[in-house]
Amino acid sequence: MDPLKILFVSPEVVPFAKTGGLADVAGSLPKALKGLGCDVRLTMPLYQAVRQGKFLLRKVLENLPIPLGGSAIASDIYEGELAEGLPVYFIERDEFYDRLNLYGSAKGDYFDNDRRFSFFARGTLNAVQALGFQPDIIHCHDWQTGLIPACLHFGRNPDSFFRRTAGLFTIHNMAYQGSFPRTILELAGLPETCFSPEGLEFWGRANLLKAGIVYSQIINTVSRKYSQEIQTEEFGYGLEGILAYRKADLFGILNGVDYDLWNPETDFYLAAHYSSPDLSGKKICKKDLLNRLGLPEDRFLFPVLGIISRLADQKGFDLLAGIMDPLLSQEVSLVVLGTGEEKYHRLLAELAEKYPKKLAVRLTFDNALAHQIEAGSDLFLMPSRYEPCGLNQIYSLKYGTIPVVRATGGLDDTIIPFDPQTGRGTGFKFYPYQPEALWSALEEALEVYRDQTRWVRLMKNAMAMDFSWEASAREYIKLYLLAKERLKGF
Repeated sequence: MDPLKILFVSPEVVPFAKTGGLADVAGSLPKALKGLGCDVRLTMPLYQAVRQGKFLLRKVLENLPIPLGGSAIASDIYEGELAEGLPVYFIERDEFYDRLNLYGSAKGDYFDNDRRFSFFARGTLNAVQALGFQPDIIHCHDWQTGLIPACLHFGRNPDSFFRRTAGLFTIHNMAYQGSFPRTILELAGLPETCFSPEGLEFWGRANLLKAGIVYSQIINTVSRKYSQEIQTEEFGYGLEGILAYRKADLFGILNGVDYDLWNPETDFYLAAHYSSPDLSGKKICKKDLLNRLGLPEDRFLFPVLGIISRLADQKGFDLLAGIMDPLLSQEVSLVVLGTGEEKYHRLLAELAEKYPKKLAVRLTFDNALAHQIEAGSDLFLMPSRYEPCGLNQIYSLKYGTIPVVRATGGLDDTIIPFDPQTGRGTGFKFYPYQPEALWSALEEALEVYRDQTRWVRLMKNAMAMDFSWEASAREYIKLYLLAKERLKGF
């Protein structure tokens, strides 16, 4: 039996370019699929970040014509490797992708994202056809790839190269939808008839996330709970109706993590390694973290709380703002890594000045420090308003760093509330989106921390959890086969 042929299309892939968790998924899931016998190839844009990364690339197509509007623009296609036997095809066009950021700057999205991602969609389809790779499945991720299922749908005929290619569309975050003027239809070569409430029209504009939802055979999100939440008004961002309409084709598969990269027994970035049977190295990591961030050595005696996050309302920083003073009045330390909304940059800077011996803030992205915070903290805070999956809470479990989370999306799916009576559970949850609820969960966590016998039991519970990619990859293969079956009647 021939292997299942999968084209994995993502606007970002670790290690080539990253803005968030999507890149981690795109850099990990294909490896697991290949390990299960699939023939997997990837496409992504040839960003400035890829060129600067000095990855080993070779040109495989030169001056490939890519249709954009009424004309064709030439593109060179380069090939790199995600891992041995896992080719990545890079769609080149410097006027679109040779920029400092992937999607926009601090001032907002790039003005020509409609052209940039129309070119990426058509470039992907033309490149794999020119290379002779005829996929069984095109697995698309987020709005930046939403035109591809639409192009497949309207281009499918008995003679088309992609006539037997089904589409799976993964939603990583409903809040980002890719809304553009209807002129994007001409750019992408789509018929005017698809600009309707049944198609990709949404409040008078073309919505690329909706395009992916409408024209893919199967849709999924990155946790079971989030697949249910997005069918409601609170989490659907206006598309809950079409998602509810397609609920028979909507699934949730929890993201896995790459334990080759996130494992305290082998982590390259740590001052010491440790495991569940021998936790002594975690104490060394805690001291190292305090030292790196300039916090006093005596803070080692008290719990260290870690946050690695985009600094935004969605991530619960409005709740955190309401409890910062009472929290930092306790015998705790707090370390924060991330960037985001200017109001939270200012708030954290002011609090760091007010509590210099208890709060350390780094307004940047630092991969090494992210690993060191995971290992050196005692607790990890993720009080998100919504969280499609979340990865840091899963990393934290492996590092014996106990998550305190709001029960939403993947946070609810991955964390089991700790019961001090039975000793079962892996973390702490709260439900209402209120500062008081977060504070109550923190008080509960700090109370358990004071009983180190119970705390060590909790750490060992957490570290025993396994969210490796293989189980999730097997679930994706089931969806790929289902998508091929659904294509017959689509």
